Amino acid sequence: MRKLALLLSVLGSPALAAGLDVQVEGEGANGTFHIELFDDVAPEASARLTELAKSGAYDGVVFHRVIDGFMAQTGDVQYGKLGEDLRMAGTGGSDMDDLPAEFSDKSFERGVVGMARSQNPNSANSQFFIMFAPAPHLNGQYTVVGEVTSGMEVVDAIKRGEGRNGAVIGKPDVMTSVSVTE
Repeated sequence: MRKLALLLSVLGSPALAAGLDVQVEGEGANGTFHIELFDDVAPEASARLTELAKSGAYDGVVFHRVIDGFMAQTGDVQYGKLGEDLRMAGTGGSDMDDLPAEFSDKSFERGVVGMARSQNPNSANSQFFIMFAPAPHLNGQYTVVGEVTSGMEVVDAIKRGEGRNGAVIGKPDVMTSVSVTE
């Protein structure tokens, strides 16, 4: 009977959430940070980030938009690869369909990871951003997909961009390796 109870408790417990270990190199940040994905809150977005990381699509992708006191954006697997012409970085995505919005009651606080999108709420694809500070005006407007649970000092060191849009000038910091953890 105890074995059956133990088996049922294990089967009934939630699966361990996947996460991402992100290795960053550049003029600003050098090190690793960990993102815990909220697969219970944003299952489609979490699955997309996991799939792209497993395929190696994020390796070599730059932080193309970094606004001091706000956020750092990356994940453009189409136009954001280091060594390529980065003038279109931030306008591309993956070859997969865009994702539907997965809005939740999670707040955009420091360390929270959100899915980047265009004006259309259902246009998130591969790009994501990490908050440097709280941004309550984003709540309910963007999909919260996870949060940085270790290595926030690495995120804080990411090379900042310039101007209102935070475009990174010169050589941006890059995700050299993104791996999936269980």
